[in-house]
Amino acid sequence: MKCQKNIKTKTQENLQSAFAGESMANRKYLYFARIARRLGSQEVAQLFEETAHQETGHAFAHLELIYPEAQMTIEKLLQLAIEGELYETNQMYPKFEQIAREEGNEAAVAEFQEQAHESREHANVFEQAAKRFQALARVEAYHAKRYQKALDQWQAS
Repeated sequence: MKCQKNIKTKTQENLQSAFAGESMANRKYLYFARIARRLGSQEVAQLFEETAHQETGHAFAHLELIYPEAQMTIEKLLQLAIEGELYETNQMYPKFEQIAREEGNEAAVAEFQEQAHESREHANVFEQAAKRFQALARVEAYHAKRYQKALDQWQAS
């Protein structure tokens, strides 16, 4: 299934929702495992961890349909990551912070501010990686062109 740019089908929306649900289940079960272990139940902790691992498999299956590997490049992966982190920084967390402030939940306000800041840092890391990758690609292209020219000259002689 190819995902078309800027056109979201109901199936694509459902895949996004399914991915979100499976991802949340994974994190939640890992958190539950941590609590179960602290409460003294290694067996229940392991049950949650095994289930979390299965939820990861489900989430990856959805991602394979959302972002088909054959359509991915390093540049595209980095751009998608940058866009996601900037969405969190500039839209999602500020909106959540405003609502938490209106509701008087200062702990949530602080959490959303911290996460927005960290998302900005993540975007910066991905942006720097994209710049390094682009520079490396230009260097590699330059050398490839030189080697091809040398090969062409050698074959012509």
